[in-house]
Amino acid sequence: MISPEKNQTESIQSVPLLDFHRGNGPLKAEIMETISSIIDTGRFVGGPFCQQLEEMVAEECQTEFAIGCASGSDALLLALMAVGIEPGDEVICPSFTFFATASAIHRLGAKPVFVDIDPVTFNLAPDRIPSLITDRTKAIIPVHLFGQCCDMDPIMEIARENNLHVIEDAAQSIGASYRGKRAGGIGSIGCFSFYPTKNLGGFGDGGMLTTNDPELADRLRLLANHGMRPRYFHQVVGINSRLDSIQAAVLGIKMRHLSRWLAMRSENARQYDKLMVEHGLSSLVKAPCQSKDGVHVWNQYTIRLPAGSRDQVRESLAERNVGSEIYYPVPLHQQACFDYLNVNPETMVQTDLAAEEVLALPIFPELTREEQRYAVDCLAEIVLSEHTQMRMAS
Repeated sequence: MISPEKNQTESIQSVPLLDFHRGNGPLKAEIMETISSIIDTGRFVGGPFCQQLEEMVAEECQTEFAIGCASGSDALLLALMAVGIEPGDEVICPSFTFFATASAIHRLGAKPVFVDIDPVTFNLAPDRIPSLITDRTKAIIPVHLFGQCCDMDPIMEIARENNLHVIEDAAQSIGASYRGKRAGGIGSIGCFSFYPTKNLGGFGDGGMLTTNDPELADRLRLLANHGMRPRYFHQVVGINSRLDSIQAAVLGIKMRHLSRWLAMRSENARQYDKLMVEHGLSSLVKAPCQSKDGVHVWNQYTIRLPAGSRDQVRESLAERNVGSEIYYPVPLHQQACFDYLNVNPETMVQTDLAAEEVLALPIFPELTREEQRYAVDCLAEIVLSEHTQMRMAS
């Protein structure tokens, strides 16, 4: 007899990597009503919705201040500007991250200094930092990748010993925590992105900066508005990076659901872990690890596949209509625009290996159990078949 669960699984024919409608659909009426009210008032930049969102994010991140900006990329740029990064300075950051982390450093004329990662968490390895510090090093950017905080205590200790700023790239990790402290509230400044694919995603670009330092908060707000205070009087040369009211209003509505969505992502991760074991994949597929030191918010569920098999597995999943993505196929130290840095590949062993092996599976909150089971059924069929063929060929 075929179990009801198997029947349901067999009815599934595709699993999307993301499905924005499932999250946005139930909120559409409230969002449209709020947008309509903004149209009526004509207050499209700044205003009460932006202030309200800043207060909500500051509370979520357990910080004194939150400052809205136009994007997560701008958040990183503004943070570096606020702590005084200048041409010739050096900033340590991982190579295994999205481009914006290092591009913000480069745009200010400073030098990105890439550090290798921990092979289990994918976050930068703190023990690799000291050997990279020079008299030009001014800051460290730990990236809380895929929703999990870096090992921040040793990073903060290294920063204190060397008088360095710590700028948290928490673009993927709102709501994550490390030893009781929230992402974005540990270093000098926290940087967040509200790009639609993030756990708290808007209807376009948007970003936020968090800090407990009133002087930094004031400087960030000044820099984000052309360095202008009062109007038409410019104290410094800033940039135009303001969060618009419609994005703030949408995000404010979504903030009320964030804790529930994060709990759903966490449950999806637990279900994946369980299915991996049930399907006998534990020895062939490395499931992501959640540190005991904090709360993982699962922006991505990133597995590692045997060397050389990842691309074929992804192609085979796509043939079965299972969405997946590679974050990130080309580390930053291998990007053409950073050739001038002449990074020694021997210092990036774990980064290069991860780039060849990682694959993110769907984990959005509304993902169903049947969809997860279908995805892992397909993964097991592909991986176990390849493993059997390899054994027969050896």
